[in-house]
Amino acid sequence: MTAALKETDKLSINEIRQAAERIKPHVRRTPLIDSRLLTERLGTNVYLKLELLQKTGAFKARGAFNKMLALSNEQKNRGIVAVSAGNHAQAVAYAARALGQKALILMPDSTRQNYLDKTRAFGAEIKLFPTIAEAFAAAEDYQSEGRVYVHPFDDPAVIAGQGTIGLEILEDVPDVTDVVVSIGGGGLSGGIALAVKTLKPDVNIWGVETKGADSMAQALEAGKIVELPAITSIAKTLGAPSVGRLTFELAKKYFRSVTVVDDSEAVLELFYLLDKIKVLAEPAASCTLAAAERLKENFSRSSKVVLVLCGGNIGLDDLCNLRIRSAAV
Repeated sequence: MTAALKETDKLSINEIRQAAERIKPHVRRTPLIDSRLLTERLGTNVYLKLELLQKTGAFKARGAFNKMLALSNEQKNRGIVAVSAGNHAQAVAYAARALGQKALILMPDSTRQNYLDKTRAFGAEIKLFPTIAEAFAAAEDYQSEGRVYVHPFDDPAVIAGQGTIGLEILEDVPDVTDVVVSIGGGGLSGGIALAVKTLKPDVNIWGVETKGADSMAQALEAGKIVELPAITSIAKTLGAPSVGRLTFELAKKYFRSVTVVDDSEAVLELFYLLDKIKVLAEPAASCTLAAAERLKENFSRSSKVVLVLCGGNIGLDDLCNLRIRSAAV
């Protein structure tokens, strides 16, 4: 048995339930709504988990708080280091400020300005690197020097924190049949899958990636973890160069499939959601609707399909540029 398999065995519904109680004072229980328009469009019952209304605008606060609240006093005094192209950076910075801890965030040079500004506004120190892969390598160096590494996805405490979304989905839609969730490094999708499949094994978990940020789809096809040479998708918050050891095992165990959609599909659905549902989702979240459109033949009229809209952190300039680009196509 591999080390990753042993660690996934330690991850259970109990850890996720404990995480829910631990983080409850610090995070928002996000709403889950039904959508008549999407129900009519897809020919099934469609619900939206609005995790984009979470603290800092994305699901990442759950895992960050669960990890950091469990640290000993000695660990807290060492300082935190994290790697992120956006949402995890803000979550760790926010959690560090709330808990009185110091955070150093390592980010690639290509990080959007709105993510840099918001992360600094929470009081974190930022260091930039040419690539996300170099930032990950540097994080290990800081960890060896004593800092506590809050990994963006491949950590049992982080995965358990993200898995609390699965508990909320089951509370709000007890007879859910399908969950469509995007994949970056796999912590969100893996945590939700573990929670939902443990309590309701017949539910289908459909993973989603965008082309150019499809490390999980490539790993599952290859039967091993694959490192992407570069992230070319516009969905930068899905831009993990490779999935984690733990999240890869969770995907193999729980996912029905992983659908890879084009950036253009994610952008089209971003503006559909904004126009029709009045919800602003970043491409890493709107891609779930693009995947549901492709998957709709798997749903019956009586299915209950939850799309996890994991984040809404897109800057106004980026939104306008996407609109211009999509109109020109």
